[in-house]
Amino acid sequence: MTYREALNLALREEMRRDPRVFVMGEEVGLYEGAYKVTQGLDTPICESGFTGVGVGAAMLGLRPVIEMMTFNFSILALDQIVNSAAKLCYMSGGQYNIPLVVRGPGGPASQLAAQHSQSMETYFYHVPGLKVVRPSTPGDAKGLLKSAIRDENPVIFIESETLYAIKGEVPEDPDYLIPLGQAAIRREGTDVTVIAYMGMLYRALEVAEELSKDGISMEIVDPRTLRPMDTETIVSSVRKTHRCVVIEAGAGFAGMGSEIAAEVQEEAFDDLDAPVVRVTGENAPMPYARNLELLKTPSKDKIAAAIREVCA
Repeated sequence: MTYREALNLALREEMRRDPRVFVMGEEVGLYEGAYKVTQGLDTPICESGFTGVGVGAAMLGLRPVIEMMTFNFSILALDQIVNSAAKLCYMSGGQYNIPLVVRGPGGPASQLAAQHSQSMETYFYHVPGLKVVRPSTPGDAKGLLKSAIRDENPVIFIESETLYAIKGEVPEDPDYLIPLGQAAIRREGTDVTVIAYMGMLYRALEVAEELSKDGISMEIVDPRTLRPMDTETIVSSVRKTHRCVVIEAGAGFAGMGSEIAAEVQEEAFDDLDAPVVRVTGENAPMPYARNLELLKTPSKDKIAAAIREVCA
């Protein structure tokens, strides 16, 4: 099934399983969701308001799934997410768990320009109390969303507009779960570890096919959960290949690539045969023009050049 259908199935199964689970967000009801993920399942256009309702509902024992039409709009709910959801368990001395999921599409899209194409995970992954998930495949979309809904902590669950139509195997088991904080090795290799997720994962897989013809063997690791990060899987892979390239679509400064590169340097410095290389999006707002939009995110040529550099 498609990535979109897998998310929809996960939501339906969890609402059938547990009457405390409910979905709330813009265009969810009457219009069946901006990207049809919540089709067949409406609030005012007030992200701070309906996210606040979700936080309060979670405090009272419900398990809300709050849908953002696009994660760029979550900026308007940052106070509710960062100052309330992320901190209430700690500030109440453990009296209140906040089993809240905030989900929706984020990252580069297709000509949606600067205000609708930001990689928002960087806004959340450094906030203590939040878990951050970015599923790359339809199977992961189902298994990780179900785990997020069942988790006792607030989870930021960022999907991708460009992946909603991709198809993949999705288990029918209504209890199919993928634990949060568990990376996946998408391709085995021996020469270089490449860490990538979402659209960049698929671009890296294409590059791996091309470079294999030149005798370069890429191992590709998909973190899936950015917080908690499965550092053990990443470092184990780097210790095997002795080289590391991190790819991210967002602007590189203080991004996910910086954090992963630091972890690798700290844990596996003596195993590295070359410095960790980051391949990131350009440090500029997302252009609307298609030709400029293509220059904003890492191209296959740019990724391939970085891999050849560390393998030289």
